[in-house]
Amino acid sequence: MHAFLLTRDSFDCPQRGLCIEYWFNSEQGQQQLILTQQQSYFFIQQQSLQKALEQLADLKNSLSYRSIEHLDFAQKPMVILYFKQLKIHQLAVKRLQSADIECFEYDIRPHDRYLIDRRLYGSVWLDHTNQQKPLQRLKKPWQPTLKVTSFDLECSEKGVLYSAAFYSPDYQKVFMRGPAPAGTMPDYLEFVEDEASLIKAIIAFIQSYDPDVIIGWNVIGFDFNLFQKRCDKHQIPMNIGRNGRRGRWFKRNQQNEQKSIKLAGRVIIDGIEALKNATYQFASFSLENVSQTLLGRGKLADDVSNRMAEINHNFAHDKLALASYNLQDCELVYQIFAKTKLLDYLILRSQLTGLEIDRNGGSVAAFTNLYLPFVHQQKYIAPNLPADGGLASPGGYVMNSQPGLYKNVLVLDFKSLYPSIIRTFKIDPVGLIEGLKAPEDAIDGFKNAKFSRQTHFLPQMIDSLWQQRDVAKAEKNQALSQAIKIIMNSFYGVLGSGGCRFYDTRLASSITLRGHQIMQQTASWIQEAGYQVIYGDTDSTFVWLNKDELNASDAQAIGRELEKMINLKWQNTLATDFNLDCFLELEFETHFKRFLMPTIRGQESGSKKRYAGLAADMQHQQADKLIFKGLETVRSDWTELAREFQTRLYEMVFNDQDPRDYVLQTVEQTYAGKYDSALIYRKRLRRKLADYQKNIPPQVRAARLADEKNKSLGRSLKYQNRAWIRYLITTVGPQPLEYLSNPIDYQHYVDKQLKPVADAILPFINTSFEEICSPQLKLF
Repeated sequence: MHAFLLTRDSFDCPQRGLCIEYWFNSEQGQQQLILTQQQSYFFIQQQSLQKALEQLADLKNSLSYRSIEHLDFAQKPMVILYFKQLKIHQLAVKRLQSADIECFEYDIRPHDRYLIDRRLYGSVWLDHTNQQKPLQRLKKPWQPTLKVTSFDLECSEKGVLYSAAFYSPDYQKVFMRGPAPAGTMPDYLEFVEDEASLIKAIIAFIQSYDPDVIIGWNVIGFDFNLFQKRCDKHQIPMNIGRNGRRGRWFKRNQQNEQKSIKLAGRVIIDGIEALKNATYQFASFSLENVSQTLLGRGKLADDVSNRMAEINHNFAHDKLALASYNLQDCELVYQIFAKTKLLDYLILRSQLTGLEIDRNGGSVAAFTNLYLPFVHQQKYIAPNLPADGGLASPGGYVMNSQPGLYKNVLVLDFKSLYPSIIRTFKIDPVGLIEGLKAPEDAIDGFKNAKFSRQTHFLPQMIDSLWQQRDVAKAEKNQALSQAIKIIMNSFYGVLGSGGCRFYDTRLASSITLRGHQIMQQTASWIQEAGYQVIYGDTDSTFVWLNKDELNASDAQAIGRELEKMINLKWQNTLATDFNLDCFLELEFETHFKRFLMPTIRGQESGSKKRYAGLAADMQHQQADKLIFKGLETVRSDWTELAREFQTRLYEMVFNDQDPRDYVLQTVEQTYAGKYDSALIYRKRLRRKLADYQKNIPPQVRAARLADEKNKSLGRSLKYQNRAWIRYLITTVGPQPLEYLSNPIDYQHYVDKQLKPVADAILPFINTSFEEICSPQLKLF
């Protein structure tokens, strides 16, 4: 049958040795596969074998070994050690490392190793009758239909459970603690006697509804973490995995304090982490903000910023309202997943890379899954992580900008520059080792790197992904296209990361420094053609045509000519100088009718990664679009007043309108209190409130004032643990919005919000904020 891998695990079993367990969603429902009598393995250098056997003498009945043809990256012969039990494998690694014997690939878990060795990713052919090959590769990924439910808990400020909700389009359920109130209740609402009964009802529901995937919002860090604590308090096993198995908590890595949970046969996916994985960005990842942004609706609460008080009130006096609120949160999460096609994206990512669908990040693991079989095919064993954590590699190219207010600026982007460099210059971990062995016909990299022209795998991997992405784009499959783009772009990062076993500073440097070279040469060719390059950043070149009176069609025609010229030059140069096919592709991306490259604040030199422009619609179907990069409108910690002021001010300047009256009017109306609702700061407390000791920023001062007031009124403390705070600056300093007691300090907002925005652009039209406002400011 066709099957999609949900969960994987490996463990020692009595009588059956090392067992590997897989759970699948299949054409015939959920399926469990247990492989018994398996062996784990790792490698050591042949020269260390005798010393290793002495260290493991008492374990000789639980291991075996043999010589192999493979070499490590230092060209030394290797030996493979096999183990019948995981605990013996782990003990052997500990002993050998203590004896300064290097163990290679020891950290690959048996359930991952089994899949990697067979190049099995996501979708498989499952054959229970075939003991030799129960799992086989598919020519085309099979698309599963996963059973999904959204889960959310409501509780008191002390973590005592009030209710639990489950939502899917075909079935909704809310369990509520306490006696049922008088009157008719909706069918989805069920009342239970006490917290222990509520816990048992939740477990029973998960087992009976039997979802493949449970989704939620901070569902692991909050909901399941709290649920585990309440289960422990009542001594109730949290048996929510398939076959009634308990959930198992673990750390993804030693650097990350946050724990995750593994369930047999079920996957828990947090909406916040999934959106971040898919590169979504929001000013705030609160459920209220994301749902309002994506769906145009939010929580069922009168005061979202103080919903704890409302939850407590409704639990005591209006349980139906609390049930509706609880269920609405679940539905919002479900609709966010549906709107963004998050599950489609995670399934496709799994089918492309072999990552678990609930895996956060995972770029290094994805690369290892894909690349390791090629390493073994070439008779090599992968290296270990660098002992020193790896040396930093050069960053992307950023040229000094030429500040100014321009007309007709074109942006020319290299399409996926780093993957293109890898394809073109054959940059590859194994290719580096082979190139250094035979440097006479190798391709020169940087930092003395040499890359084999014949032996390499990463360029082919990228080429395959590139073709798949072109097909996905043609079929308008946005989820697949996005998944492939993220995977391709991650390859450079992992090669430059000390957390990847294939890290080598020569690899990453040969990508980034080649990028520098390509950007500089491209700028030189453009300037030889008579145009001025005013900025360059990683893969983008900003070209001023220096012809202010060009119409949009003529400017864009020049952009297409430059695109064609540069691509042809690179094809010829690479063929002549390197004897290489060219996979670099420059695209004419944007035509800015007006463009501002600001100065660094307080200096005359140009800034980097900060600009604004009025972009023309290349298809001539829509209005020009105002774009900001690295300026105040895209920063969530600036006020609404600053963002609106900047947008309108730049629109006026870009359209050659005199902004003086608008600037002056905005200042006067700010002092007059016309914009009070737009002066609110909204910032996140990134640490616990008590952890701020030396530097006390305004948001912390406001939060402390708020919780002091909450305490005096007998209310719950809202800001003790990494909350969001809304506050204003008053004549006595920052004060929380909910407890504002002093007049607003309008001078602060004029000096710190309006003036910096204005002075980024006004000097380019020969005026300044002070020049416009100083006569009137004396009146206030």
